[in-house]
Amino acid sequence: MRQLVVLYPHPPDPDAFRRYYEETHVPLVHALPGLVGFRYAFDVDGIGGDAPYFCVAELDYEDQSSLATSFASPEGKAAVADVANFATEPVVRLVLDVQESR
Repeated sequence: MRQLVVLYPHPPDPDAFRRYYEETHVPLVHALPGLVGFRYAFDVDGIGGDAPYFCVAELDYEDQSSLATSFASPEGKAAVADVANFATEPVVRLVLDVQESR
């Protein structure tokens, strides 16, 4: 599985960020073609100190091709462009090749 992890720094207005994210951005993410899983969390806690991030999102895809096709689509371009509407600091985007272990 390929996973896109998006790390959002602390915004100046957490309530406005949360409201916009859930009301506007989440529906854009749900419209992404090929998306097989999506999770997000606010108020991220650090271990042994403060976390540098306010929100973390995880988007799951079957493979790299599905992820790339998703973000090349009109829906993907719209979701990426929307980030500037609520994130005032640069976000960190990581792509992971997730391995399951039991």
